[in-house]
Amino acid sequence: MAQTTKPNPKIVAKAARSTPNVSIVVPLLNEDESLGELYTQILAAMKPLAKPFEVIFVDDGSTDKSFSVLQEMHAKDPRVKVVQFRRNFGKSAALSVGFHEAQGEFVVTMDADLQDDPAEIPGLIEMLNQGYDLVSGWKKRRRDPLSKTIPSRLANSVTAMMTGIPIHDMNCGLKAYRREVVKGVNVYGELHRYIPALAHWAGFRVGEKVVNHRPRQYGHTKFGIGRFSRGFLDLLTVLFTTRYIRRPLHLFGVWGIISFLIGIMIDGYLSIEWLLGMTSLSNRPLFLLGILFIIIGVQFVSFGLLGEMINRQQRDETTYSIREILR
Repeated sequence: MAQTTKPNPKIVAKAARSTPNVSIVVPLLNEDESLGELYTQILAAMKPLAKPFEVIFVDDGSTDKSFSVLQEMHAKDPRVKVVQFRRNFGKSAALSVGFHEAQGEFVVTMDADLQDDPAEIPGLIEMLNQGYDLVSGWKKRRRDPLSKTIPSRLANSVTAMMTGIPIHDMNCGLKAYRREVVKGVNVYGELHRYIPALAHWAGFRVGEKVVNHRPRQYGHTKFGIGRFSRGFLDLLTVLFTTRYIRRPLHLFGVWGIISFLIGIMIDGYLSIEWLLGMTSLSNRPLFLLGILFIIIGVQFVSFGLLGEMINRQQRDETTYSIREILR
């Protein structure tokens, strides 16, 4: 494991008594080899800002020595906070509890594998000072294999098209937020991929900045091909919950009316032919197809009405269990 730089005790003591201006949230899973070096780089990146800050590490059920390393950091530097999950609950849960713990006016998120460069933090915060509420990093030149970059670009293109938000790298771990964004956006399931979309539809101003992306030095990637199928389903969830959660009838009702009208036109046409003696309905599958469209249309409208009745039903979205918190 890389050696960590010893912080100045006087500076640390003074910063620990101050309310942090910047909160850096770092979700992690089995990254014990990179944590020391990451901590050192964060200290170096924050020094020019001369602002009090805190670093919140969220251990998402690591099975290596990550928590032991974080305990040592916390003992030496009270600006380091640590949250340990009992098991792996996923990045959304880790970010959610990190956002809850964050006290800074600005919140920066980054991955723990050293591929996100802490030196980008001042630039992201500068964009927030220019009026943005959320700034998402864009790994324009990625240091990943083609098996990861090509599907990622395809997924980002589809996401930008469906959401209408021109973000090149929606799932970049390096982002900066104003406090009101992280406190106002509910992240659960695996919706962390679409935080910029959630923030945009909530009325926040979203921007993008090209950031340095570095090759992985330690451990192995948590990337899996299954994330794309889950990501697409999560995208549908985001689209529905942000655009139609308050008006589900507008979604189901439109498709229900279209289906109903198609069925009415088909069966209406065949019924006219039957009344004129031009055809027999007993041997026309098209007539049954028209009835099917009518039934589907009625069902869609019914779904929309039921959705309106149970609109915004409250439910508990907490899906993580904390073992220990070091503050």
